[in-house]
Amino acid sequence: MDHVAIDLGGRESQICVRAADGQILEEKRVATTALRKYLEGRTEPSVVVVETCAEAFRVADDALELGHQVKVVPASLARSLGVGSRGMKNDVRDSRNLSEASCRMSRLPSVHIPSAVSRERKSVCGMREGLVGARTQLVNTVRGWMRGQGVGTMRRGAVETYTKRMRDHYQLRRKTPVPDYVERQLKAIESLNQLISEADDHVENVAKSDPTCQLLMSMPGVGPVTALRFASAIDDPHRFASAHTLESYLGLTPGEDSSSEKKRLTSITKAGPKAVRWTLVQAAWVARRYRKSDPMVAWSFEVEARRGRPIAIVALARKMAGILWAMWKNGTKYDPAKGAASRTPQ
Repeated sequence: MDHVAIDLGGRESQICVRAADGQILEEKRVATTALRKYLEGRTEPSVVVVETCAEAFRVADDALELGHQVKVVPASLARSLGVGSRGMKNDVRDSRNLSEASCRMSRLPSVHIPSAVSRERKSVCGMREGLVGARTQLVNTVRGWMRGQGVGTMRRGAVETYTKRMRDHYQLRRKTPVPDYVERQLKAIESLNQLISEADDHVENVAKSDPTCQLLMSMPGVGPVTALRFASAIDDPHRFASAHTLESYLGLTPGEDSSSEKKRLTSITKAGPKAVRWTLVQAAWVARRYRKSDPMVAWSFEVEARRGRPIAIVALARKMAGILWAMWKNGTKYDPAKGAASRTPQ
């Protein structure tokens, strides 16, 4: 079976084809949009190797649909395979190194190729978070300007009411409307408020129409954003052997810094998808605030008494991740008794 390594680019991609014995059979440059046509033209099934990037999963979908095997090499591993190593990076060299590694390593590591549904869920959440991030940046810009004006601290409130509170506060202190260049920022924030509200409605509708998300939202503290983010990152619960494996994938387990006789555990690794980890922590805060009597939440208060609140919150987020995985895998809604029985090591 031939090994087709593709160094993907935004416009053009470099291809290197090797036979099973490592001999280079073909090297060529192809427009990235024409890769499907190129793969269609290969009469025999091949091993298609690409590095993780924006285009990787679309190319992987095409290759799988056409009957090829696919390996999507994680970017963290690519450098050790010679891709861009020692400051020597060019498309021809990189495609050769990928194809050579594929020939030499029958079990070349490959990342999970998410389903189209998983990628759609991730895009819905990512686009919403892009709007929220843009609004946060604008609000921080206006807050910085306000501090420089020396008009004091205005009353707190929701971000949706920030523009009105800011105008009122400035008018009260300076007896004049805000300058035009600041008003433009405030109008942009108000426009984003409307768009974010629409995005929130969309996320909620998607989550409520998704059976998996409906199941996940039966857990206290888990809303549409957390359910959609978790489902998009995990995609298939059966690809994790245990709850601990999933918790480690999400970066919610302690790291280790041991050598020789020294044995030391560190804080959580924070590996894996940051957005999912953040939403699980927020879900833990919500559960602790509104469902204090839930056995799972009561357990976190026991942890807090021994280790402090920050560790207890992360411990609860880790426990919630493991329970969500079990719920999804077994197709069962949240059961407080089972959640209480599950103990995450501390």
